[in-house]
Amino acid sequence: MHLKLKLSSPSSPSNFSLYSPSQNPSSSKFSFKVPIVPLHSSLSPLTLPPCASKDSSSPLLEQKPHSSGFGSEPQSPPEVLTVRRPMKEYSGDDDESSNGDDVDEDTFSSSPIDAGLAEFAKKLPMFEPQRAELSSEERPLLVNLDLALYRAKVLARNYQFEEAEKILQKCIYYWPEDGRPYVALGKILSKQSKTSEARAVYEKGCQATQGENPYIWQCWAVLENKMGNIRRARDLFDAATVADKRHVAAWHGWAVLELKQGNIKKARHLLAKGLKYGGGNEYIYQTLALLEAKANRHEQARYLFKQATKCNPKSCASWLAWAQLEMQQENNHTARQLFEKAVQASPKNRFAWHVWGVFEANLGNADVGRKLLKIGHAVNPRDPVLLQSLALLEYKYSTANLSRVLFRRASELDPRHQPVWIAWGWMEWKEGNIATAREMYQRALSIDSTTESAARCLQAWGVLEERAGNLSAARRLFRSSLNINSQSYITWMTWASFEENQGNAVRAEEIRDLYFQQRTEVVDDASWVMGFLDIIDPALDSIKRLLNLDQNSYYRIPDSSRNIPGANEDSSGPGPGPSSGNPDSKDTASENGFNLDAFIREKLSLDPSNLDVQMQTHETTVPRRVKLPRRIKRLENTQSRTTTAVTQSRV
Repeated sequence: MHLKLKLSSPSSPSNFSLYSPSQNPSSSKFSFKVPIVPLHSSLSPLTLPPCASKDSSSPLLEQKPHSSGFGSEPQSPPEVLTVRRPMKEYSGDDDESSNGDDVDEDTFSSSPIDAGLAEFAKKLPMFEPQRAELSSEERPLLVNLDLALYRAKVLARNYQFEEAEKILQKCIYYWPEDGRPYVALGKILSKQSKTSEARAVYEKGCQATQGENPYIWQCWAVLENKMGNIRRARDLFDAATVADKRHVAAWHGWAVLELKQGNIKKARHLLAKGLKYGGGNEYIYQTLALLEAKANRHEQARYLFKQATKCNPKSCASWLAWAQLEMQQENNHTARQLFEKAVQASPKNRFAWHVWGVFEANLGNADVGRKLLKIGHAVNPRDPVLLQSLALLEYKYSTANLSRVLFRRASELDPRHQPVWIAWGWMEWKEGNIATAREMYQRALSIDSTTESAARCLQAWGVLEERAGNLSAARRLFRSSLNINSQSYITWMTWASFEENQGNAVRAEEIRDLYFQQRTEVVDDASWVMGFLDIIDPALDSIKRLLNLDQNSYYRIPDSSRNIPGANEDSSGPGPGPSSGNPDSKDTASENGFNLDAFIREKLSLDPSNLDVQMQTHETTVPRRVKLPRRIKRLENTQSRTTTAVTQSRV
């Protein structure tokens, strides 16, 4: 059937009749009017406003079915979409006052998220990702994304951050809907302390992926938590669990945040949700076990540790955390078996070798502890913590000169590692080199004066000044240490003992009362729960707490209330544990059925009789390791050229 359109002149009304050419009155005939906007005329009451107007959405939707299929211009898709207006930037100051009344309620009326997330979303600036309008032939294959992500990971591992950032920016340009480039780029920026840039990347990624990627939300929450924005970090963790309730890392990260804030009940609730939605997970079981151990429910803690190791028998962290529990209970034989499990699960894990070595040294097995620390250094030659602990061990059982050599090598590996300088300064103070000790403490504080390590440094320096007779300086240092960490029992009691020695008994009692008053304000001190993460700085106060080294004071900052040489003599004898009086490593190995020498030969290709020679080899080769990134760079440049050639050939 042919249709004829009869258009009216511009002066006539803007309508036309549609009719059938058949002249039979009985045949099907229909006629209706469709409004047409003239090309060169002003708007009249009979014409519709342009399609860009917000008020025209309803009439257009009603007339669209009638106008389809005819010769008029097709309606563009944006006509039926709700206009997304950019909102103002988020400001933490108006969290409570801003209720979102000035925002159109119809925009969020159909939102599936809860009211809290809706309020948080209103404060975020809207971002429309810039789509690369590429044809299927011009757009690279998806496999190139995986290759680029791997290349960026290798470059970042070798501290070539600029090249890694360029690669990840290209990935975001070609694949803006994929969340992995945003996560990788945000982590690289965070490593460089570019927090504002990292936050912008995460925000852009969340909106480019329509808020459906839980990994980006979680990384953003971790960043805000590190920056101290606890309230916003909670909202972001909540958003991650809304995006995917099976994302266990979000539940666990949120629970760790609440533990640090002292909200133990809330943390248990979040961990239970993680188990409910994500199933058995080693990290959740491990954290729950640490909570039970803190509450002195040791059997429940052992059961949860067992569940954690069942979920992942290769989890070195779970074995080590379980070993810490047994060490606190002085079950040394069981703890040693768990250490063996830990190194078997991860033979190159520096934490396993380090904590095991410190454990054996605490029991008086100096040779075994030295051997374990040397093995850890052989497989992790760039780790300063192992050399730091080895230096302290050599100072206790050998000479100060050998300890100085090890401290110097540790400081060269990582000049910004504060505990190395603090421990070195403590050793120089014990040797009577007061000026050198002050210099070491100043080096440690120049790195960062706001960390826990800085608080320990100030406390140790205060003891030094007290012994040197500088009483006013000692008081200022103790006060500065407590300004950083007001929960340090050692610092409070050291200060109180100092005042008592000066004849100020009333002031000493006031200081003790202040400590207990500020401690009662804390709902529940969860520092032990997070203690395993403190192994990064293990040679000082944190490792003392973890490994119950109160009686072995060569691993701790000295204070005026205890005599270190006397404590060392007391701790060198056999401990109360069943196996603490057995320093023979061979007998221990035969009892447990674990041959350490055979293990390191098979798994690590190390000769147990040449560990000292291998340490000297690492000492001479460490400066040359700087040349390694060049070879890696040349290799990756070759790989990049190969990948580009393959991509161009496919195009």
